[in-house]
Amino acid sequence: MGDWWVMSVEMEPSGIVSHPVSRAVPDIARSIEVDPRIREVIPAFDAPFFQAGLAGYSDGAMRLIARRHGCPYCITEALLDITLLNGGKGRTREDPDLLAEECGLGDPHENRLAGFDDHPIAGQIMGTEPEQMARAAAMLADMRYDVIDVNLACPVKKIRKRKRGGHFLLAPDEALDVLAAVRDAVPRELPVTVKIRRGFDEGPEMEHAFHRIFEGAYELGCAWTTVHCRTVVQKYKGPGRWSFLTDLVRRYPDRVIFGSGDIWTVEDIFLMLEVTGVQAVSVARGCIGNPWIFRQARQLMAGEDPTPPTLPQQRRALLDHFDLVIALHGERGGARMMRKFGIKFSVHHPDPDSVRKEFITVSSIDDWRRVLDTHYGDDDSVDG
Repeated sequence: MGDWWVMSVEMEPSGIVSHPVSRAVPDIARSIEVDPRIREVIPAFDAPFFQAGLAGYSDGAMRLIARRHGCPYCITEALLDITLLNGGKGRTREDPDLLAEECGLGDPHENRLAGFDDHPIAGQIMGTEPEQMARAAAMLADMRYDVIDVNLACPVKKIRKRKRGGHFLLAPDEALDVLAAVRDAVPRELPVTVKIRRGFDEGPEMEHAFHRIFEGAYELGCAWTTVHCRTVVQKYKGPGRWSFLTDLVRRYPDRVIFGSGDIWTVEDIFLMLEVTGVQAVSVARGCIGNPWIFRQARQLMAGEDPTPPTLPQQRRALLDHFDLVIALHGERGGARMMRKFGIKFSVHHPDPDSVRKEFITVSSIDDWRRVLDTHYGDDDSVDG
């Protein structure tokens, strides 16, 4: 068995449980093949992992950087139906073709930021009323999203109080009404998927509610569900229950099920695939400031050792990410947003504490460049 599962656990936050397996992670990875049912729906979905929708993070900039490092499929952060319908976020900054068409970052044949293809992508929507959700879904379909993903999972209190996201695990009939409306509102060839948690809380009636929504989603024609193995009440505290995913896959062997929860390292991707049997793994907090997790996963699948990013590679990713963020959000908003990304990126640096402290103080483009030049070398050192 080796030390692979132990190493993964040692890199986790406290409270994460170990998941011993009978073979080493490299052996698991080499044996992995993408479930053909996934490729039937999204042909370009060629690896069993993807970038989750992350509130406040997974904008077009983060998604494009992830794709350049091997991520096959991305999901937007949750877009509120009412905001979409009123012409706000989702119709502008979250348009998957915005960067390619409007940002004007130079000659696509010469500029290092060429390759703005933010596809395949799922537009994730969240709301309350079936009619509004249906209209929002139709709008995303017109914006060339490849998948419509319905969020029935968000645990944030203010979202639940407005009867959105994780609230629906208390109201399975309402959840199914929303799913039916969305499925009917978009072309039949456009896949609809669902993000859901394993229950609202630990009560036995909540498990029944979960299965009612879960089964109903497939009956309505949804292509797959992504199941987060924590409850809504649990939010992100404590370990996720991978055993719930294992039991779910065994109970529904004919369903395509994706897993979510406690994916912090590349090893965790393959541990979840092996332990639970899910067909793909959602990478969420583990890919913030770490797009290399996707490259490393592909390396393991190819029988190669996963390589950490070199300092020049870190600089290149930071520069590209920064330029994309500025194009999307402007100088002031972009510099502020990149501060939190820089803090996450800093863990890969040989002197992470010093770099993190400097990123915390960044408030302008000049500050940003100063940190890069001080700690990551100059532009001549970038090797891609």
